[in-house]
Amino acid sequence: MASSTGDRSQAVRHGLRAKVLTLDGMNPRVRRVEYAVRGPIVQRALELEQELRQGVKKPFTEVIRANIGDAQAMGQRPITFLRQVLALCVNPDLLSSPNFPDDAKKRAERILQACGGHSLGASDAIVTVLKLLVAGEGHTRTGVLIPIPQYPLYSATLAELGAVQVDYYLDEERAWALDVAELHRALGQARDHCRPRALCVINPGNPTGQVQTRECIEAVIRFAFEERLFLLADEVYQDNVYAAGSQFHSFKKVLMEMGPPYAGQQELASFHSTSKGYMGECGFRGGYVEVVNMDAAVQQQMLKLMSVRLCPPVPGQALLDLVVSPPAPTDPSFAQFQAEKQAVLAELAAKAKLTEQVFNEAPGISCNPVQGAMYSFPRVQLPPRAVERAQELGLAPDMFFCLRLLEETGICVVPGSGFGQREGTYHFRMTILPPLEKLRLLLEKLSRFHAKFTLEYS
Repeated sequence: MASSTGDRSQAVRHGLRAKVLTLDGMNPRVRRVEYAVRGPIVQRALELEQELRQGVKKPFTEVIRANIGDAQAMGQRPITFLRQVLALCVNPDLLSSPNFPDDAKKRAERILQACGGHSLGASDAIVTVLKLLVAGEGHTRTGVLIPIPQYPLYSATLAELGAVQVDYYLDEERAWALDVAELHRALGQARDHCRPRALCVINPGNPTGQVQTRECIEAVIRFAFEERLFLLADEVYQDNVYAAGSQFHSFKKVLMEMGPPYAGQQELASFHSTSKGYMGECGFRGGYVEVVNMDAAVQQQMLKLMSVRLCPPVPGQALLDLVVSPPAPTDPSFAQFQAEKQAVLAELAAKAKLTEQVFNEAPGISCNPVQGAMYSFPRVQLPPRAVERAQELGLAPDMFFCLRLLEETGICVVPGSGFGQREGTYHFRMTILPPLEKLRLLLEKLSRFHAKFTLEYS
């Protein structure tokens, strides 16, 4: 403390003010927040890219990004109709150009006439709803049930808000299925130390890629209703469904079709985004939350909270309008729009199948079917000596594996420990977004590295 006081005195003598916000004085909950998708692995990947540009010799010539779901950064072509309308909105002078179809012009004119709206990304919407739910202290603190593995937005936000994270495990042996019996187990244990108030479901799953059946969704709705839990349905990957027999069912649709008492009473917030799906427009930060059966006074509080964000991105609002209301079959842009959309989804389906196939042919790696979304979450066997070495270095074993993978191959993936996993199991999350031939090479190179790594530590 004496040293700190001396530093402050010296600062005053030199006409400098001490910082108001310091690491020691900041919110300790924020300091506990972790975000694996852009954590130390990615920082090291950036350093390696810089070293390669400087001519430093590596056992690889490029860093292959397979850690985040930014589709267009990985080479996916934008959808023409979406970009046409956005161009017209951003530059209305183009409305007189003969190079744009009439339906795109009409859509842009309608959007420009109603530019007073508000919009926020799906991530912001999720945080907003969680802020409403978090309350209490000690044993009355709000608990939120989240799936494990989960997308780190949830664990990070709950840590920041001081809520209690209540883990329920997806069943890896049944293709990451959601089991209501597991929900009961998690809820029962949580009630000993917090007040569970909300249940989050990610469908299709991130990072696990599973698609929930309608029967499962009905069971989850009944569970939430009986246990008085607010439902959060993260449905941002709803367009990304690939596996035969899999189909996306929205929670709202199922809830309404279940009828009373569920349809008129179960509280639900569902989320969608322009960043994912077939669009891949991460840069526009467009998304929405739709609330069902929320108390009217609470909804007013939510709108007030959203209004604090004074400058929502207008292109994101326009893009969201196009996503929820795409070209109709009679519109001039329909044929090209449909062709481009189906091409994107068909290629993703092929990549999903290839990922599952190559990984399951590799000894020591197993991968459930990638039924939807845009990630695989393979399980890897790590030798005991590798686990011991990781512990010596103060690293999670799968972090150690992923760091070595990056250093020796240039492949950047995210350790499963950043998403949560059962004790004693090791995974990594990898996007299926790279172009098909590059993905094939990536998968084969990763499989060979795992074999080499296993031999080294056996």
